[in-house]
Amino acid sequence: MNQILVKPPVETQTSLAAAGAVLTIDLDAVRENYRRLKARLGSGACAGVVKADGYGLGATEIATALRKEGCDTFFVAHVEEGVRLRAVLGNRPAIYILNGLPPGAEKEAVAAGLSAVINGSEQLDAWREAARRSGRKLPTAIQVDSGMARLGLSAAEVEAVAASADAFDGLDIRLVMSHLACADEPAHPANRAQLAEFERLRAMLPAAPASLANSSGIFLGPAYHFDLARPGAALYGINPTPGSKNPMLPVVRLEAKVIQTRTLAAGAGIGYGHTVVTEGPVETATISLGYADGWRRRAMAAAHFEGVSLPFIGRVSMDSIILDISALPAGRLKVGDFVQMIGPAQTLDQVAGLTETIGYEILTSLGHRFHRQYIGG
Repeated sequence: MNQILVKPPVETQTSLAAAGAVLTIDLDAVRENYRRLKARLGSGACAGVVKADGYGLGATEIATALRKEGCDTFFVAHVEEGVRLRAVLGNRPAIYILNGLPPGAEKEAVAAGLSAVINGSEQLDAWREAARRSGRKLPTAIQVDSGMARLGLSAAEVEAVAASADAFDGLDIRLVMSHLACADEPAHPANRAQLAEFERLRAMLPAAPASLANSSGIFLGPAYHFDLARPGAALYGINPTPGSKNPMLPVVRLEAKVIQTRTLAAGAGIGYGHTVVTEGPVETATISLGYADGWRRRAMAAAHFEGVSLPFIGRVSMDSIILDISALPAGRLKVGDFVQMIGPAQTLDQVAGLTETIGYEILTSLGHRFHRQYIGG
């Protein structure tokens, strides 16, 4: 049995007694997911994307667990995220800033030993100047836009820097990379088109390890693997192969506390707008979870208790949800008990599907009022 390691109390950590809900993060599952992804890559390396505070689950804890699996390359979105991660991981791992460096942030990035992802000519000029001022070569990734139109040097920019003799002076080009737009749709023609364009553009640039595959890209096959893959979502248990069985282990479990139970007579209006009016006596329970905690107002799902589904009844409120618990024996569910919201009975991807969104958005929206506990790792 896994040992539960409760996160040390900090200013923002809510105690178990005081919390309305508990979020459990299985670090052993994160490590196993990393192993599964790495096995698919063969000799290719596998990084860890821990932006947005590890997709809302704690970048420090996630990255520390991945380090134990030998992961030595991490990606975040912002300089501030990279600085915080460097303070935890020490000097050795490479930490890349996916969004590139905002003007004026170069000095801070150099001081923290961060690697810039260059997405445009202006960033390239500024990073080259930072290298000149620092008096040493700076670790760099060049991102090219292979067809997503989000970040990266355009084809025209790649041609221009390729023709410049001093474009990369002072820079240690460690990676040439791009990002797939439709990797979760294997048959989408954009995948092949981006692969071909990536090959064309990187051939103009200095020879360096290449990186194209995100989580879903790993499952497109060896042609997309190159030297380094950059999984994010799959590490956290989100299905990288929608429409097929999830090859990853679940990482999160969310349980909400019951704060009141009651019996409603026929004709009782329930919740805001009285969208439900009881036709007969109904046993209900109110749980301490709502849209302020990241549970979407449109996610009219069910909670689960001892294998029994307890449907939502009425609208989701800011801090609470009402459940129909008539399927349980009288008195079985009590104030202070916990019901499962995300877990074996209702997966993260299923919750996302209820609101026509994706697991990424659900994870990164989970609030800070939960009591968080980490298993294993």
